[in-house]
Amino acid sequence: MLLLDLTHTSHTQARTGVQRVARALQQNLGAGATAVTRDPFLGAWRVLESWELANLAKSQGGHKRGTQWQTLAKWRGRWRRVTGRTAGHALRGEYDGLIEPELFSAKVARDLPRLDPQVRGPRVAVFFDAVALRFPELTPPSTVAWFPSYLRELLMFDGIAAISEDSRESLTGYWRWLGVTRSPPVTAISLGVDCMKPVPDEQHPPASRRPVVLCLGTLEGRKNHVSLLEACAQLWTRGLDFELRLIGHVNAETGGVALARVRALQAAGRPLRYDGPADDEEIARAYAACAFTVYPSVAEGFGLPVIESLKRGKPCICSARGAVGESAHGGGCLVLDTVDPPGLAGAMDRLLRSPAELSALSTTARGRIFKTWPDYARELITWMQSLPRR
Repeated sequence: MLLLDLTHTSHTQARTGVQRVARALQQNLGAGATAVTRDPFLGAWRVLESWELANLAKSQGGHKRGTQWQTLAKWRGRWRRVTGRTAGHALRGEYDGLIEPELFSAKVARDLPRLDPQVRGPRVAVFFDAVALRFPELTPPSTVAWFPSYLRELLMFDGIAAISEDSRESLTGYWRWLGVTRSPPVTAISLGVDCMKPVPDEQHPPASRRPVVLCLGTLEGRKNHVSLLEACAQLWTRGLDFELRLIGHVNAETGGVALARVRALQAAGRPLRYDGPADDEEIARAYAACAFTVYPSVAEGFGLPVIESLKRGKPCICSARGAVGESAHGGGCLVLDTVDPPGLAGAMDRLLRSPAELSALSTTARGRIFKTWPDYARELITWMQSLPRR
């Protein structure tokens, strides 16, 4: 039996890449893992309660990334702590290992060693990306300030599973720069993709409707929506007829410029639809209705929307570099050396005007074989079992 830390994911409405990986592990490890949380009100680690498990099962994303606790749970934890009943509700037993799939906070980091006496096997963390170090200008200042400490705290684990080769190299390179001589082994284990449920034919758009270009992802600095919006504005000015559809919540610290541009284009009467967060069913319908997708991000740890688009047979315009380039390798994508407005506009114009090229890319995409989430969970566990406890 393993421990799976879901301290943040079980208390947030967000469904970002981190939360999706954490939820996928919880679902696919099943009875082989016990999901736990650091309860700040109880002052101890404990097993997730029913309301927290229900939150994990939700398919609808939210506008806020922060954690939310039920008032009753807060008071219950405080009462047990004050009355000395912590031990009766804290985590008990022995476990074969620990998986940390989240970007854990400093408070969680301080409390993770409290689990050591109960974990006889290796402790493994999933590492997503080093965007906060590489692109601080595109990252919320609070994250930039906290991130170096987080990278040092990863040294306490017995192994690190990076989600791409690009992420692995970023982490090991930073540790070398710090002068770290004894670091845990770091491997790259690429992420899985959901098994796609077919969408009924009647939900596909009629042939006479203008083509829809879909972009799925949080509106934030590094996702580069501003460049995409400028590219679309250029194409609309030239008279190209298509609809841009955006899905994803707005990052309050770095997404304001993109949201303002969205509102301005909508006010000008451009065919631009912004839905905010959407549930899994609506996202599936959006993929089915689009002609192709665009993922203009300049910095990613992996790029889930790229392989999710390809899994559905929808070509994707994206960067040829970094982790996104890794996901695009194998075909089905129109890749760009620079994801700037001219490059994006040229690629979109090309696919909108060339049904033959779009069809060929779709055929290639449908022919690719992708790892599933059960595959990812098995690969992670197999590697984890090869590690000694440091």
